[in-house]
This record gives sequence, structure tokens and C-alpha cells, in this order.
Amino acid sequence: MLQLADMQLWSGRTDSEDGRAGERWHQRISPLQLDDPPGLAVLGFASDEGVRRNKGRIGAAKGPRILRLAMANLPATFDAPLYDAGNVRVEREDLESAQSLLGARINELLGAGHFPLVLGGGHEIAFGSYQGIARWMREHHRESSLGIINFDAHLDLRTPAPKGSSGTPFFQIAEQCRINGREFNYLCVGAADNANTPALYQRADELGAQVIRDREISSWNLNTVQARIRDFIEKVDFVYLTVCLDVLPAAVMPAVSAPSGRGVSMEFLEVLLDTVLESNKVCLADIAEFNPYFDIEDHGARTAARLGFQIANRAARKIP
Repeated sequence: MLQLADMQLWSGRTDSEDGRAGERWHQRISPLQLDDPPGLAVLGFASDEGVRRNKGRIGAAKGPRILRLAMANLPATFDAPLYDAGNVRVEREDLESAQSLLGARINELLGAGHFPLVLGGGHEIAFGSYQGIARWMREHHRESSLGIINFDAHLDLRTPAPKGSSGTPFFQIAEQCRINGREFNYLCVGAADNANTPALYQRADELGAQVIRDREISSWNLNTVQARIRDFIEKVDFVYLTVCLDVLPAAVMPAVSAPSGRGVSMEFLEVLLDTVLESNKVCLADIAEFNPYFDIEDHGARTAARLGFQIANRAARKIP
């Protein structure tokens, strides 16, 4: 089901004495209308059905609401229009219909020139996001190639058994690529050996996926990791960026289905996100797996909002 934007979530501090330079997101954002000029469009995917199917800790369906509350007070540091495009919500455990609807909504946003920032929701968001990008590319960029960069402790390459879940989206995407004769370009950054079975790593090899493990990301190896990311991006025309918050250490991000024992530090993650975003090839970004039921004094929400702020500021530069 598609829900209209709840603008009451966007409220916060107002520093009127500072004029426009003192404005925050809640003062700039407006509900998206059909003929609005291109801007940054915040879209929610209220779902934890995929997490439930994956036997995880449910609660991520509340993520888009809480993340909006956390983002409301972010400083408005870009001039591009800022919109709330509402939510896609899973009803009666029908994840597949919701993913299809998410894809249709994303296709509309991309076709209108917007940059979608999609807030989850479990990582089943990825299959819906991909459907939207794939449709948009078929209609407008048929000969172009897509690369998927997933910051995640998990490869999420499980096979549907029998239905998709938060653990299957990139296998499902690979299958769609195979059916449609498209290349499956997938890079997972931050994979944890204690969170992925040998079968999953073998599947990654079989599918030609690239993997950068969390233990490879360190101060003495950061330049090498950045070079690998840039090499991946150089070979594609567009990038779909997806951030699963469990890529962060559990102490920084407790509010996920499966907290990480090690993770990638926020300092390194921000550098690597900039490495992706500075390419100007990112057409859509989503933030997945935020589960407010397991947050501690809004620490996780604030961290996720900071990542959204980083993505938005970079993305806004390419909006006409």
C-alpha cells in the first residue's frame, strides 16, 4: 500500500534569526506533488516481513517513521528541493506486491529526475529498489550498465526457500539479470566471516560477485579498498548504493536485526561512502535494517540520520 507523506513528522528547532542559512530539513521539505521540479525525494519502505521470513528480530517496519524524526533537525545545507514521497507499506505479509509497488514508485521518481533516498525497512528493500532502477533503465538507458554496491555484514545471497526474504535480495537480482540477459555487477563491502557461511561465499564466486571483508578495512589498507571500489565503479554507468546498518559495529548501531561483532567503523564507512558518491554515478540510495525497538537513547537513529545527511549532500549536487 502507498501511504501519503505524514508531514507532522517533520518538526524541530527553528533559528529564524539566522535566515535561510539557519534552516533545517523540516523547514525545507514538502510533500511531493506530480509536477514538482527535480529534487531529493525521501521514500519509506515500511517492512519487516523479509526479516520475519529470515528468522530475524522484527521491528524494522517502524524504521521510516523514526528516521524521519531523526532527520527533521538536520541542517539544510543544499539548495536542491527536498520532498517527502510517502511510504510503501507491506500488508498481510504480501512482501512481493510491496516490492513491486516500491519499484513502480522508484521508477516514477527517477523518470521525473528526482534522487530517491529510500528508508527501510529490512534489506528486502533492495529487491524492490532494483526493480525500480531496472525498469527506469529499460525505459531511458537501455544500453547502460548498473553496479550494485552494498555496505553490509551479510552477502544476502541466500536462495528463496521458497519465498524471498531480507537475506535473498541480491540472489533474486542476480536471477533477474540472468533472465533478462544483463550483467550482475555486485560488490559487497564489509562482509563478516562469522556472519556468512562457506556456501554463501561460494555462491558469490559462482555469480561473479566481489567481496571486501570487514577485516580488510583498516587505516593501513584504506587506500587499497578505495581503489577496489573505484575500479568497480569505473566499469559501470550507474550505481545503486545500499547501506545495511548492520555493517556498523554493534556498539554504534544496536538497532538492527543482527548486530555486528566487529563491523566497519563510522570513520571508515564515511570515507568509503564518499568514495562511491564522488563518482556522480549513484542514481538511488537506500538505508536498510533500522529497527528502532533495539535502539538505545536514539543513538542508532542519529547515526543513520548522519549517513542520510552525507548521502543527501552529495546527491543534491547532481540535481539540476
